This record gives sequence, structure tokens and C-alpha cells, in this order.
Amino acid sequence: MMRRSLAAALLLTVTVARSETAPKPNDETIGLKPSTDAVVLFDGTNLDGWVKTDGKTPAEWPVKDGIFTVGSGSIQTKKPFGRFQLHLEFNVPYMPDAKGQARGNSGVYLGGIYELQVLDSYGLTPQKNDCGAIYNQIAPKVNACKPPLQWQTYDVTFQRAEIKDGQVAKKARVTVVHNGIKTIDDAEISPCPAGANNKEGEDGPLLLQDHGNRVQYRNIWYKPLD
Repeated sequence: MMRRSLAAALLLTVTVARSETAPKPNDETIGLKPSTDAVVLFDGTNLDGWVKTDGKTPAEWPVKDGIFTVGSGSIQTKKPFGRFQLHLEFNVPYMPDAKGQARGNSGVYLGGIYELQVLDSYGLTPQKNDCGAIYNQIAPKVNACKPPLQWQTYDVTFQRAEIKDGQVAKKARVTVVHNGIKTIDDAEISPCPAGANNKEGEDGPLLLQDHGNRVQYRNIWYKPLD
């Protein structure tokens, strides 16, 4: 009994030490202003640069107090782009009675076809369909989520796929920094379902998913790398 108690105490000590040294979500990039060579996609006033997924009907998600909220139907930017660095801030609702994918769900489709998941995954062991994941492909290295109702940040570097002789020669690659913590590091990714209509290797829009939950967004801009 004594040996078991000692082993349990040692295990608890190691677990606590690891949790204390693990990186913590931070606000270092909350409110980050775009550089002079950046393109602002949402400045807090309107969605003039956004359309529905038909590519032409104006986006109708509600805008108020510098924030826009998921409305009816997914939306995307009017203009496509290829290699870029993206800054985006989001806030998931508090839905204590919801479970799993019904809990604060939305998605940020990079290049139109690669979904960076938005979800209330606070406190969970990271899975491939949790917040910060490339949906059903890559789980984040650590859970960098804040609790619901707190603003969070994605800072993303995206490299589109390369096509040679009509075939994909190099897959798209992505690095994700979630709330100041690098959670995906230069990973190869493939297209996800329910995105835009462009193909691998083509420039694509930034698409924000309507999954029926009132997720909020603000301060969205990107820096072209082409």
C-alpha cells in the first residue's frame, strides 16, 4: 500500500509539473493591427468585401459594434488569394446543453477548401475535429482554447498547393498559432468537405462556415506572400 501511495504521489507531481510548464493561451495578438502591406477583410463596419457562396449575392450576416455574427448560410470573400498570413479573431457562444460538434461550431476555410475548425473545445484532449484542427486531418499539438465567450485568435501561414502537368506536385501547407501558441507547424493538408468551388492549386477565398451556432468574428486581415 505504501509503495502504491508513493507511486501515485510521484505521478501526481510529474503531472502537475507538466501542466505548469505547458504553454498557456494568451492575448498577445488580440487586437493586432494590420501592417501597411496587409489587406483588411473586415474593419468592423460592414461586409462589403464578402458574398454568399454563390460568389455574387451580398453577405447578410449581422454587423454590430465592430463584430459580425454567423447568420444564414456560409459566406466568403469576394476576392481569392493564394499564399498568405492571416489574422482572425473569433468568439464561441456558451452552449452548456450542447455536445460535441453542436457546441459553438463554425469553420475558417483557408484558400476556400481547407477547414480550420472553430468550436468550443475548452479543456478537452485535442482531436482532429476540435477547435484548432484541420478538420478530420490534423489535431492541434496542444489545446490552446479559451473558455467560451472570450475572444480568441488565429494567426495562420498558408501555402497553396502546387500543380505540375495537371497533377498536385506539392500539397498545401499550413502553420497555425492559436491564442499565441503554435499548434500546427508547417503541416501538409488536403481539401475538406463543404468548402468553396475552387480546386487544389488555385487561389481561393476565405470562407466562414454557418453551422447553426452564433459564433462571432472581428479584426480579419491578411498579408499576401506572393
